[in-house]
Amino acid sequence: MTAILEPDVGQLAIVRTMLHGSIAYQTMDELDAHLVAQPNEFAVVIGPTVGLDVATAFAKRSRIQRPDLGVILLRRAIDHDVLTTALRSGMREVVEASDLAGITTAVHRARSVAGEMSKILEGEAKAAATSAVAQARAESAAAQAAADAPQGKVLTVFSTKGGVGKSLVAANTAVALSDAGKKVCLIDLDVNSGDVAIMLQLSPTRTINDLVAFNGMIDEEAITSILTRHSERLSIVAAPVRLDSPDHATADDIGNMIDTLKSMFDYVVVDTSGVFDDNALTALDRTDTIILVATLDIPALKGLKLATGTLDLLNFPRDTWKFVLNRADGKVGLTVDEFESTLGLKATTTLVSSREVLTAVNRGEALVRAYPSHANSKALISFAHSFIGASDTGSKGRKASGSRLRLRKD
Repeated sequence: MTAILEPDVGQLAIVRTMLHGSIAYQTMDELDAHLVAQPNEFAVVIGPTVGLDVATAFAKRSRIQRPDLGVILLRRAIDHDVLTTALRSGMREVVEASDLAGITTAVHRARSVAGEMSKILEGEAKAAATSAVAQARAESAAAQAAADAPQGKVLTVFSTKGGVGKSLVAANTAVALSDAGKKVCLIDLDVNSGDVAIMLQLSPTRTINDLVAFNGMIDEEAITSILTRHSERLSIVAAPVRLDSPDHATADDIGNMIDTLKSMFDYVVVDTSGVFDDNALTALDRTDTIILVATLDIPALKGLKLATGTLDLLNFPRDTWKFVLNRADGKVGLTVDEFESTLGLKATTTLVSSREVLTAVNRGEALVRAYPSHANSKALISFAHSFIGASDTGSKGRKASGSRLRLRKD
């Protein structure tokens, strides 16, 4: 069942109509007693009249004592301060109190996460039963293997607006790195409409969804079997070629794949779908550098502004970001300086409008190879080379630990 904390009787009645089979409490003491009596409770919905300080204190306590418990916060209005505070306290989700579908979906997700957490905790309990000597030997061997294994860098290309050249930047960065003598894997995480294989004139026989067949046992041999080779030093993990595939790789599969690829390649370049879904967040959590892409127009500026705000909320440090501004020469009433000033981010690299870009795409060639002397090719090659030789401090990821907050705004 789902527990609800809401002292206002009228508001409590409204919330209960949304969550059939739930049990409601008006005080924190009553809720605490319920949780003691119900160790398998998976979700607590905190109503909109509960003070934010009370809600966050409960979430912080639950994160330590009941990590499998999904705490869902309802607010009449959601702003930046509420989201930030909720994120830091360990809230699972924040939903507007009037969003019936959002509340129901949040509770369903909490049930799913609780099931996964139970499996993890059971596994940890079994592992704890292993003898101290055997566990110490295993940890020592694992630590030595990790220290000896080379660790490649992960570069994730991201934008929340389509058509800005995200796949173009990802593909050409990967090709330029391979041409510089580095071993590179390019992953297409746009599982619904990925274009990487087409842009590089490849016809993959295996795709990312084939990871499902390995039942989580994703090692070098498994990954090698799904790679599509582009050249001597560049391989591709292609997006699905069919939308009706019965099997879909999970975020855990993708995380294991990226972790393994880091030991196989110098660079792992990830092209994402353009939304903050589980696949993209899994890649971002393992990323050394986030490459943001936009074009010189207001819709792209709005989309990137929202993206950077979300990345800040999720504590991805800005010193891991690079920004590529595409079609920066456009005469559209918006200058590069105005774009950068509004965004609060300087462009690392700028690209110009060019018909050669589309020509290369239509021919299935990387721009940096089809037109190596082109201004955009030189810019992309220089951009790719900027990653080579930089001190490798390992994947920085987010500053904060704890469960990821799913942001919901309607």
